Amino acid sequence: MSETSASELSNEDGAESAPAPVILFLGNSLSAGYGINPREAFPSLIEERIDSLGWDFRVVNAGISGDTSADGLARLDGLLHLPISVLVLELGANDGLRGISPAVTKRNLRTIIERTRTRHPSVRLLIVGMMVPPELGEVHFRRFAAVFPDLAAEFDADLVPFLLEGVAGVQTLNQPDGIHPTAAGQRIMAENVWKHLRPILESLVDA
Repeated sequence: MSETSASELSNEDGAESAPAPVILFLGNSLSAGYGINPREAFPSLIEERIDSLGWDFRVVNAGISGDTSADGLARLDGLLHLPISVLVLELGANDGLRGISPAVTKRNLRTIIERTRTRHPSVRLLIVGMMVPPELGEVHFRRFAAVFPDLAAEFDADLVPFLLEGVAGVQTLNQPDGIHPTAAGQRIMAENVWKHLRPILESLVDA
């Protein structure tokens, strides 16, 4: 997580400059980089791309391993003081794996979006889609997968169709648990997100 000190917000005359707009990654172990160096997690890789372009954004990685959509909602208020310009919502995978009703997941994610928009009306939204293994049942698989495009349509948000596209099920791109990606897998995830996030950021830079 990037941090900005009070001294960094002040210029030589003692006047505070406007803080850089925040890209908030609200997620679980996939954002947190479970089992690898956190600097190899996809939010950090995206931060490197943003910095290389010279764009004035601050990336905040609020990924916590094990978090469900309810956990993310419970800690949201502690993040809303940030000047959030873009919310990258990467939650729900643990809900799906634990068999939580997709209706409950959708309700929690909807509330996260609504609360964020209430505090930051101009926030841009990027919803990160997930899937569960088909072995958990066809009905659960279909209902869970539909949560993310449904919310994207409801809130006119951008959508990453499937975060783990090209990674899920590939043994060499996942850690021994078969669930958490390796650093190489995270690089593919970063690309999956970046191709949807970059146009959002370009529009903000050009505004």
